[in-house]
Amino acid sequence: MTDYKSELMQTLVERGFLYQCTSEDGLDAAAADGGVTGYIGFDCTAPSLHVGSLVQIMMLRIMQRAGCTPIVLLGGGTTKIGDPSDKDKSRPILTPEQIQTNKDGIRQVFAKFLDFEGPNAAIMVDNDDWLGTLGYLEFLRDVGKEFTVNRMISMESVRRRLENEQPMTFLEFNYPLLQSYDFVELYRRHKCRLQLGGSDQWGNITTGVDLTRRMEGAEVFGFTTPLITTASGGKMGKTADGAVWLNADPVHGENFVRSPYEYWQFWRNTDDADVGKFMRLFTDLPLADIARHEAAEGAAINHAKEALADAATTLLHGADAAARAKATARETFAGGASDGLPTAEIPRSELIGMGILAAAVASGLAASNGEARRHVKAGALKLNGEAVKAHDYALQESDLSDGIAKISVGKKRHALLKAS
Repeated sequence: MTDYKSELMQTLVERGFLYQCTSEDGLDAAAADGGVTGYIGFDCTAPSLHVGSLVQIMMLRIMQRAGCTPIVLLGGGTTKIGDPSDKDKSRPILTPEQIQTNKDGIRQVFAKFLDFEGPNAAIMVDNDDWLGTLGYLEFLRDVGKEFTVNRMISMESVRRRLENEQPMTFLEFNYPLLQSYDFVELYRRHKCRLQLGGSDQWGNITTGVDLTRRMEGAEVFGFTTPLITTASGGKMGKTADGAVWLNADPVHGENFVRSPYEYWQFWRNTDDADVGKFMRLFTDLPLADIARHEAAEGAAINHAKEALADAATTLLHGADAAARAKATARETFAGGASDGLPTAEIPRSELIGMGILAAAVASGLAASNGEARRHVKAGALKLNGEAVKAHDYALQESDLSDGIAKISVGKKRHALLKAS
């Protein structure tokens, strides 16, 4: 590993965040010389961010802890366009009211990870403040002249659409120009010299680096992270039952939340092979502690998974919520048949994807699907202590802890579903 001068680069690299950088030496020198200001953009396409965005949020946190200034850029303006990167079709156009609701929803998560007061306080801005006031002719004259169509169609997001003979609207074609101009504005307003993002943003980021150099004569940098996948090859933050949202408060959208317990359980169910990697990326745990957990074998790996779940949940929801989630999980899953609970052993291939009504019948808690449906309607049927809200819910891998799920009707009738 390169011997970096700055805490920023040292930490980002040793914890596994580096995929591409326009100039490692240049960024390292800038960060070592009094720190650097850097930003990440978050478009407002939903009222909550999910775990797929967490690697970017953690980079902002690392920046601040390394003495640099992080900027959270809310894409109130670019959301009106829709980022075509890594997409096969156009995003739906959102109304201004929908975008505002989404902004209100995603704002709340950043206060959990960043300090917006004190030394090198984090900054939150909205690119609609400048993009919304740009005159079209002015933009074409000052910014459009710096781009060539040749360069634009060579970008992967554009080239893929063209090669697949899929439409790309002129609206989407303008997105890279607007994102690049964000970098120019942030340099002018905050002397921002770094844009960070996922690997799918490399084309947009390097275009912004080039535009800022051309328009401002400034040396600025781009940094991207690798695509974070699970050991099974799945996309991070996506599960069979949907995205793992970061919001727990349903005020901005009840379909875009995960309770602290569900969030803790998501991390507790991490694949053995991912525990060390996820600890480095998604927690503040020291590397020495992570190495010790990563070396765990046998039953000890479960303690490592709990440490990951504790640390990740504490960052987002606080230590008290993490402790309650852990206690609930242990109460839910501890003991099993030895506690006298009836246990239905079902082949894993059948249990995963089994409808909740059929599961209630298989566990003996309902005599028929109709009875189970009535329990759901009454709010009495629970899975792992959480009320089942939809009668067509199907069990997911994330519902199991060590191959077991607890199903209940009311407060006194419980059973276990065990994957065999």
